[in-house]
Parts: sequence; C-alpha cells; structure tokens
Amino acid sequence: MKNKPSKNIQIKNKKSQFEYFILDKWVAGIQLLGTEIKPIIEGKANLIDPYCFFHENELFLKNFEIQTQRNSFQHDPKRLKKLLLKRKELNKIQKGLIQGITIIPLKIFESNGFFKVEIALAKGKKLYDKRETIKEREVKREIDRLSK
Repeated sequence: MKNKPSKNIQIKNKKSQFEYFILDKWVAGIQLLGTEIKPIIEGKANLIDPYCFFHENELFLKNFEIQTQRNSFQHDPKRLKKLLLKRKELNKIQKGLIQGITIIPLKIFESNGFFKVEIALAKGKKLYDKRETIKEREVKREIDRLSK
C-alpha cells in the first residue's frame, strides 16, 4: 500500500530564524512545472540555500532544489522559479532592499490547491547575535525542564 502524503504540506527553512532578523513577510504564488508538484507533495525539496532576487522588475526564486522523478521529464532541479505578487507588493519589496537586506523564502505550503511561498525581507545576524539566540534557547529549555 502506498504512503499517503499528509494534507498539511509544509517545507520550512529552519535556518532562517537563526541566520537572519526577519523584518517583513509576504505570501507569494510560485510558478512550477507539472513535474515539480509531486516531489514537493512528497517533501523532496530543499529550502535551505534559496534566495530571491529581482530581474526586470519581476521576483525570482533561485537555488530552490526539487528532486525530480527518474522516469519523468528532465529539467534543471535548481531552475529559476518566478514568484507571483501584485505590482504594489513588488514595489514595496524593492523599496525595502537596501544595503545588507536580502529576500529569503521561509516556507512553502499548499493553499486551496496552489503552492505558496512565504518570503521575508531579512537582515543577516552577526556572530554575537547568533550566540545570544543560542543562550535564549538554552535558558528556555532549562525553564521548561524545571517546570516539568
């Protein structure tokens, strides 16, 4: 019997909260090929390295790797994927891009039969910020452990 994929499909970028300060978030549609749908449903996608960039006033997702089926139509697993946003939203995002700010994908999820990408304007953390995050996490774990 085949394993049924879960209905709550989510692929998360777990490193994003540790590596970046999240400034603002948007939800965008993503333009996919037909052969890319099934691997995403099965969770065979990598959301660790990708980033977003503007090309001719359109937003693209780069390095979002989707593992393809062996017998299916072969395409580049890291091809550029266009993100679908309204012009006003694209203008807001472009205005928010200044020195040291980047656009990163946070998660991919299914909404009403379509795949959506949650993207964010983010600023990279310094080493001492990352250490502070680790300390806060350890203190929280200690408190939870003592309260049990």
